[in-house]
Amino acid sequence: MFFTYLRRELRRRRKAALVVASGLALGIALVIVVDSVSSGMGRAQDKVLQSLYGLGTDMTVTKAAQASSGSTAERPRFRFDAQDDGSEEEQSTDRVMVQGFQTLASSTVGKVAGQSGVADAVGGLSLQVVKVSGEFSRGQFKQDASGGGGGAGGAGQGGGPGGGQSPQGRVQGGGADFDVNSYSVYGTDVTEPALGPLTTSTITSGRTFKESETDAKVAVADSAYAKEKKLKTGSTVTVKDTEFEIVGIATADSGDAAANLYVPLKQAQTLGDAKDKVTTIYVKATDSQRIEGVKSAIQKNISGTTVTTSADLADTVSGSLSTASSLATGVGKWLSVVVLAAAFLVAGLLTSSAVSRRVREFGTLKALGWRSGRVTRQVIGEAVVNGLVGGVLGIALGLAGACAVTAVSPTLQAQLGGGTGGGAGGPGGLTGGGMGGPGRQAAAKTLDIALTAPVSLTTVALAVGLAVTGGLVAGGFGGWRASRLRPADALRRVE
Repeated sequence: MFFTYLRRELRRRRKAALVVASGLALGIALVIVVDSVSSGMGRAQDKVLQSLYGLGTDMTVTKAAQASSGSTAERPRFRFDAQDDGSEEEQSTDRVMVQGFQTLASSTVGKVAGQSGVADAVGGLSLQVVKVSGEFSRGQFKQDASGGGGGAGGAGQGGGPGGGQSPQGRVQGGGADFDVNSYSVYGTDVTEPALGPLTTSTITSGRTFKESETDAKVAVADSAYAKEKKLKTGSTVTVKDTEFEIVGIATADSGDAAANLYVPLKQAQTLGDAKDKVTTIYVKATDSQRIEGVKSAIQKNISGTTVTTSADLADTVSGSLSTASSLATGVGKWLSVVVLAAAFLVAGLLTSSAVSRRVREFGTLKALGWRSGRVTRQVIGEAVVNGLVGGVLGIALGLAGACAVTAVSPTLQAQLGGGTGGGAGGPGGLTGGGMGGPGRQAAAKTLDIALTAPVSLTTVALAVGLAVTGGLVAGGFGGWRASRLRPADALRRVE
């Protein structure tokens, strides 16, 4: 009887039911679109943060570089031997410098790993290599045509033997032609391949490090650097008179690599004269809910360090991605709440208005023996069906809107400032790409991110829940009014 009456009433009042369902559908569709766009913003921001952190990294531990005056700041110095034989042999020298931060003792990695809530911790060493190469060319002495006369008074003007005058002329030609090449090298702990800067890249050629290659003279090159220098698997590169074999080519997932070359940590420490030193410690927490607690514990127990979480780095992201994210999480969600509340209110008012027009009908049903609870359930049943219809329409509209955003894929820009806590470039003001580990570049960089709007099952479930809630809200308004009707009063009214 309930479903028969429900079906007949919905068929008879199709226009009113469609109006109620449409209002709920618009509100639900807006919620789906905003939630999907917010999810897309989250993915885009995660992609940006992956360029700052290794995958699975929850925080990094560093020590800020000490400020130094311009007169005492260390600057790279290069020394070349003189060639007495007049040859123009090419000369070159490398200067390897620890980049960005003060170094931490390798034992600090163990201290960090021992903190409560830390699942794993590994160290890395960031180096900047400046290579100067070129050649000197000897000039030619040209004697002046007017030179050679003796001086008056018997005094030799040139101070030569016997008072003779020195030949006069000038040196022509000669000089130096040197090229300066700067690139970054990152020492990574090869025994922990699942944590650290190299995890943000995919090996596209060759292989990654083996866990046994802790002190091997092998390297992995970033694909962009390898293309620039025409390197491939099996090629060799020389850093500070040490020859490394390229065993793999890595392509950064975010488009921006942490370093040009990756070498085992022990080799990097040898190159940088930084035995048992690291510049960055990558930390993975046992639980994402404990990140802030772990951060506080590390700062308390290991003095002088700076702990940076992904949330801290997210605050440094600016540009259109940050603006759009703020709109989606702030204005968008509040707009969704307002529109949804308005849709619920309109649905309730329309259902209540429909009950007012059905006073005679409900009065007759009560006179026939229907109790107030049964009348209320009938009204709520109709409203819930209207809500479910609105939910189906809303899900369809929301999916269409989300697909439209994904199809168009608007490009957003994320601007990343200099690394937090790091020095502005290396000693002497030298800078380079990928220095100091992920996200530690001295200069700002810009990433282009394509926005998508993924719709999850959770979002669809939320839409269904809102549809049912909307129906219950509307039915509650109408059912309350219907339950207050008295048969005698209702029968006296004319519809």
